[in-house]
Parts: sequence; structure tokens; C-alpha cells
Amino acid sequence: MGAGDSSAGREDRGGAPRPALALHDAVALVLGIVIGAGIFRAPSSVAASAPDVPAILAAWLAGGAVSLAGAMCYAELAAAYPDPGGDYHFLSRALGRPTAFLFAWARLTVIPTGSVALLGFVFGDYAGDLLGAPGASGPLAAAMVVALTLVNVAGLRVARGVQNVLTVALVLGLVAVILTGLALPAVPPPAAPVPARPAFGLAMVFVLLAYGGWNEAAYVSAELRGGRRAIATALVASLLLVTLLYVLANVAYLRGLGLDGVRASSAVAADLLGRAFGPAGATAIGAIVIAAVVTSANATLLMGSRMVWAFGRDYPRFATLGRWSARAASPVNAVLLQGAIALALVGLGVLSRRGFESMVAYTAPVFWLFFLLTGLSLFVLRRRDPGAPRPFKVPLYPATPLVFCAACAFLLWSSLVYAGPGAIAGVAVLATGLAPMWLSLRRAPARPPAAA
Repeated sequence: MGAGDSSAGREDRGGAPRPALALHDAVALVLGIVIGAGIFRAPSSVAASAPDVPAILAAWLAGGAVSLAGAMCYAELAAAYPDPGGDYHFLSRALGRPTAFLFAWARLTVIPTGSVALLGFVFGDYAGDLLGAPGASGPLAAAMVVALTLVNVAGLRVARGVQNVLTVALVLGLVAVILTGLALPAVPPPAAPVPARPAFGLAMVFVLLAYGGWNEAAYVSAELRGGRRAIATALVASLLLVTLLYVLANVAYLRGLGLDGVRASSAVAADLLGRAFGPAGATAIGAIVIAAVVTSANATLLMGSRMVWAFGRDYPRFATLGRWSARAASPVNAVLLQGAIALALVGLGVLSRRGFESMVAYTAPVFWLFFLLTGLSLFVLRRRDPGAPRPFKVPLYPATPLVFCAACAFLLWSSLVYAGPGAIAGVAVLATGLAPMWLSLRRAPARPPAAA
């Protein structure tokens, strides 16, 4: 890898990842992390920001296309340079150690930890309603973070089993929502006028939030059986299925609730099932959303900890994070740190009184910045390392990665424009990594990236 100090001593830190995941495990991880709370909360925000039904469906199709273009880029990078560091490894090779260090800092403090905290608040909202304790969102969010941290500390086998079961339940639940909406009598077209200021850019922020997380598959590329092309198969198959489910879900919402109903709803799936089945439907969707949230948060912790492990492996100052537990087949210290930071962010969200919205604003700009940089890394590594074996190559190069990079730049701009103070907070936390970056790199001897 391009970041870090001497590789000596890696073996006495507990070993390293081994291929332990089958293709269906990787697909379950991608589906689980992508089909989270977004598809149950984002459609109303997308509808409020788009002028009409065709624009809404176009936004969801565009989100699938952008995600698939990005997945092609990540698949090439992960197939050529499989490593538990994922984006961190690609950025280190292409753009250098300072960029990779700041990305690792963002992963520690902003991106996956903020996402887990965000999911915790959705869990708290729905679990509180089911338990008859609507004011307990914060404590329930904290409880979810602690429980999933312990599941991942128990080891890969336990976390993988939980993930696969929950993913099946989640996909079946979403299919049930789709079938319900398609079976209901269609609501007449709205009489309300088009929103005064439709903002397609804002709509895409929420759409891409719902599609987010597929890139996490890069972190298990070194643990996936089936050769280097397997990661490409997992990503493409997963995203095609997600796009189909998302478009059908929005068709079902719009048919069952109408455009006005979707715009006015804060919980479209609950309102849809409530129309079809009454209070029992609302209870059922609560259970489905909880499964979605727990599935996504579990996958985020599992895959995100691999990057933290790679970061600790490369920097002696963070060596405790670079210990791989052979017993658990997992980087236990990295899991614990991510869980602790996510728990702290839950506390901050409780203090802000707008936990979900605060975490979206906090994570979005930093997320899209590094997505853009990873897309650019593909161009750099194609030129700098043309002889590297590439079992999978991006189709229609350079058009496909250019589309992805352009979309990332647009979403970065949109998130900065629309996210407000939360965006400033996320960028400020990223900037706190400059001092430890300087201290860690100041005396570190330069060395070439590790062999892929």
C-alpha cells in the first residue's frame, strides 16, 4: 500500500483476512447495506423536489444508472487491487498517502459512523412506536449500535449469519410492500400545482442516499471466494436487483398514495400499508423497516471495520486498530472503535433534536468528495500502472467513469448547497485529521504500495 510504515510485524498482530465469503454472502451484504431506511423515507423528499411523476421515476432510474457506473469503477479497482482497505487502498496507490490518510480519518469519524448513527435514529423511531415508547428514540438508537457492535465482535461467522437472515426478510418485506401498492386502486392524479421551486439536484441527493453503501463491498474483496472477478459479479447483480426493487417500490407508492400523498407522507410505506390493511399494516411496515435498518447498520459495521484495520496496519501510531483476530476472523479493535464513535454521534444527534436530518447533512459532502476522488483514481491507475492484471475492466471506458465522476461532483455541490450547517460540521471534523496526518507522515519512510 502507498500509506504507512514498515510492514514488519504484521503477522504478530493477529494475521490477516482470508477468503471466507461466498458470492451469495457478498450479494447479501450489498443488498443489506443498500436497502436500508432510505427507500422507506426518501421517496417523499424526492417527490417534493421533483415536478411530476415521470421526473420522480427518472430520478430513481438515474440513481440506479449512476450507482451501476460507480460499481463498474469499483469492480475494476477491487479486482485489480483486492485489499481490505478498499477505497483507502485505491486512493493510497493513486493519489498518495495524505489523501488516503484523510479518507481513513473520514471513515473513522464521519462516513460509516455517521451512517450507523443515522440508521440508529430510524430504528429508534420505529421501535419506539412498536413498543409504545415514542420518546425513547435516542436510547433505542444507542442500544442498536451497542448490540450490533457486539455481534461483529463475536466474529465474522455470527455477523454473516445475521446478515443473510435479515437480508432475506428485508427483500421479502419490500416485495410485499410493492405488491400491496400495485394491487390497490390507483389514486387519481393530483390537483395540487407543481412545487414552486422543484430542485432536481436535491431530489438526487436523497435518491443517491437511498442507493448508498454498495461501495462497501470493496472492503471484503480480499475475503471473497471465487477469484477476482467475483466482486464485479456481486456488485452488478446486487445493483440491478436494487434498481428494479426501488423503481417498482416508487411505482407502488405513487399508485397507492398518489403524488400528493407521497409528497405529504413522512413514512410512505407505513401509509401505504395502512391504507391497505389499517393499523395492522402500519405495525407490519414498522417491523420491515426495523429489519432494513438493522441489516444495513450491521453490514456497515462489518465492512467498514476492514478499512479501519488496513489503516491501523499501515500506521504504527494506530497499530492497535491493525490487529486481526484469528478467533473472530474480524478486526475486533476496529469494530469496537467504530461502534464507540457511532454511539457518540447518536448522543450528538439527541442533543440536536433532529437526529436523522443532522446525520444526513453531516455525512453527505464528505461522502461525495471521496467518492469523486476514488473515481478519479481509476484514471490515474490506468495510466500509471497499465501492466497490472485487470480481470474485470470498466465497460465503455472512459465514458462510464466520466459519468460517475460528473455525478459525484454534482452531488458534492448539491449536498454543500442544501445541507446547511450540518455539512460544515462534517467538513470541520474531516479537517481535524490534518494534525494527526502531519504527525503520522512526518517521519514515516516512503515505500511503494503493497502488491495487489
